[in-house]
Amino acid sequence: MAKTKVEFVCRECGSSQPQWAGQCLDCKAWNTLEEVVLSQATSSKPESLKDLPPSKVQNLSDIKSEHRQRLTTGLTELDRTLGGGLVDGSVVLIGGDPGIGKSTLILQAMAAINKTNTTLYVSGEESAEQISDRAIRLNIHEDILLLSETHLEKIIKLAKEVKPKVIVIDSIQTMVTDGSTSAPGSVTQVRDCAAQLTQFAKQTNTILLMIGHVTKGGALAGPRILEHMVDAVLYFEGDAGGRYRIIRAVKNRFGAVNEISVFAMGETGLVQVENPSAIFLSNQAKPSPGSMVMVTREATRPLMVEVQALVDQAGGNPKRVSVGLEQNRLALQLAVLHKHGGVATHDQDVFVNVVGGIKVNETASDLVVMLAIMSSLRDKVIPNDWIAFGEVGLTGEVRPVYNAIERLQEAQKHGFKVAIIPKGNIPKKAPKGLKIVPVEYLYQALQYMSENT
Repeated sequence: MAKTKVEFVCRECGSSQPQWAGQCLDCKAWNTLEEVVLSQATSSKPESLKDLPPSKVQNLSDIKSEHRQRLTTGLTELDRTLGGGLVDGSVVLIGGDPGIGKSTLILQAMAAINKTNTTLYVSGEESAEQISDRAIRLNIHEDILLLSETHLEKIIKLAKEVKPKVIVIDSIQTMVTDGSTSAPGSVTQVRDCAAQLTQFAKQTNTILLMIGHVTKGGALAGPRILEHMVDAVLYFEGDAGGRYRIIRAVKNRFGAVNEISVFAMGETGLVQVENPSAIFLSNQAKPSPGSMVMVTREATRPLMVEVQALVDQAGGNPKRVSVGLEQNRLALQLAVLHKHGGVATHDQDVFVNVVGGIKVNETASDLVVMLAIMSSLRDKVIPNDWIAFGEVGLTGEVRPVYNAIERLQEAQKHGFKVAIIPKGNIPKKAPKGLKIVPVEYLYQALQYMSENT
C-alpha cells in the first residue's frame, strides 16, 4: 500500500508547507494554505506520458524560426485577442463567471475548426446529451468528437488514438489523475492535471484549450501557478445577465496583452461586434450635462467610451463613487480640480461611470473625468461632437499620452469635430474635419469649455 503524507499547499503560489500557518511563507498571502493528502510517487513519470517523443538538447543558433500559419477559430474577434489565431502546441486557459458563455464560445469555435481539422471536446461537467442540446440551439451540425470523462489518463490515451488537432478540456477543475489522491478541484489535482496536459500538448504539437472556474473575487480557481503554465489566459468580462461580453487577454506569449474582443449574446450564440465603439457611446439625440466622450486604448485597439458624471448636493458626508475607473484616482482628480481649477466639491456627492461596463485603467481619462464633473456641477452641456483625453498631473499640467494619432483618427472616423488634447500630442497633420484644441494646463481646458458651452 502506498505511503501517504499530509501537506499544506498554497492555492496562490502552489508552494507546500509541512504544517498549517495563517500566512504562506513564500508569497505572504493570508489564509491560502489548504490541506492535501499526497501519496508517495511510484514512478517519476506518469504512464500516460511515457511513450511520447523524447526530449533533445539543441543549439539556439541551429533552431530555424518558422512563420507558420495560425489556425483560425472562425471568429475574427477571438482571433484578434489571441494575436491572430491559435498556434500549434499552444495552451490557452479561458476563465469567466458561470453562465457567461465560455462553453458556448468554445463550441462555436470548434465547429469552425472541425471543418478542416479534427477536434476533441472533453466535458467533465456536462453529459453528451446536454452538449448536443446546446449544439442544436446554436445551429451547429459539425461532427465534433465528444468525450464525457474526468479521468486524465483515459483522456490522454484516447487522444493518442484519435490524434486531434485541438483538444478542449471543460473544465480543468473536474479532471482527476492517478498521480494525486486529493479531491477533484483541489490545488494538487488542478496543478498535476494541467502539468500533464501541457506536457502532452507541447510534445505532440496539439492545441489545448482549457476552461477554468473563477472564485468569488473573479480570479481563476486553483493554484496561481496554473496561469504561469499556459501560453495565454483569456478572461470573460461583463454581466452574465447582460447582452455584451468582453474577452480580454491578460497573458499571451503569441500576441498583445490586454487585447480585447467584444461579443453580443444572442439566440444563436455569441455574435461578433465589429465596431465596439458604437455600443459604448450614448444614442441620445440631445446631450445632457455631465457626459463626455474619450478615446481609450485597449492594446492595439482604440475605443470610444462615454464617461458620465453626476454631482449633487451631499446630505451628509460626501460620497465618491467610481464605476469603471479607479476609485482612488477619483479622489486625486477632485483635489487637483479644486487646487488648480478652482472647482470645489467638498460638499457635493460625486458619481462617475463608464458607459457599457468597460473598465478604463489608463491615466488618459483624467481630463475627460474632470471636464464631465465640471459640466455636471455647472449644469453646462458639452456638445456631443467633442472628445478629450490627457493625463493631469498633481501640479495641474496636462501631460501627453501614447498613440495620440490613432486616437484622433478613431474620433474623426466617428464624426467628432473638436478634440481637447495635451499640447505635447499636437499632430503634424490633423485629421480632416477635426479641430484640435491643445491645452498645457487644466485651467485652459476648463476655460475653453466655459467659453464654448
